[in-house]
Amino acid sequence: MVSKNQMKLAWLEEWMNAQGVELWGGADLQEFETPQDEHGDGFPRAVSFGLPMNPEIMQSIRKGPNRAYAAEYTRVDNEINRIALELAHAIWSRGFRAKTLAASMRTDYENIRGDFPHKTAATRAGLGWIGRHCQLVTRLYGPWVRLGTVFTDMPLDCGPAKDVGHCGTCRKCVDACPAGALSGKSWQAGAPREDILDAQACDIYKKMHFFEFHKGHNCGICTSACPYGKKRAE
Repeated sequence: MVSKNQMKLAWLEEWMNAQGVELWGGADLQEFETPQDEHGDGFPRAVSFGLPMNPEIMQSIRKGPNRAYAAEYTRVDNEINRIALELAHAIWSRGFRAKTLAASMRTDYENIRGDFPHKTAATRAGLGWIGRHCQLVTRLYGPWVRLGTVFTDMPLDCGPAKDVGHCGTCRKCVDACPAGALSGKSWQAGAPREDILDAQACDIYKKMHFFEFHKGHNCGICTSACPYGKKRAE
């Protein structure tokens, strides 16, 4: 049965299709503290979406990032930011509030975080789960995907949210991490990032070994090792 929200938001599906976005959904964020608008109000929901990385490039970084990966990372992030801003304008034009979350932007350098985790919105939207590499894993693209988020108060059909990981006994990403930053624990919703990832160890290793690529912001070795991503390349 088609809900009233689905009928009202048929434009959103058409809009996403026109942008070539296959992976997207609504996220219920009412239990989270989100970024605020100019009046100091947060947002109860978000549109989460993902764009794929080039699979050939992702396969090429098994021993470390390269210039092709750095360029692809920038290209996809720029496209995400463009789509997010245009989607926010489309939502505003329909009388609702909207706020974009920039791709790959740290605002808390001490704790190595942004204003809100894109991955939280994505799991709440049901786009995928968090793998042992602390990255979103999707059925469509594996983890070879970059994420965008647009917060809104627009009515949305949300989820169903993902609450647990589906990596089974696989530890390929854990074994591949040169920094030893992955604990190997399985993810479940609400678990702190520190249960899975030592973000400081990851960040220090990247800056020591891969500083030439976005000042050590890029690595991707663990992501490249993921079997769900390799299926994308087949």
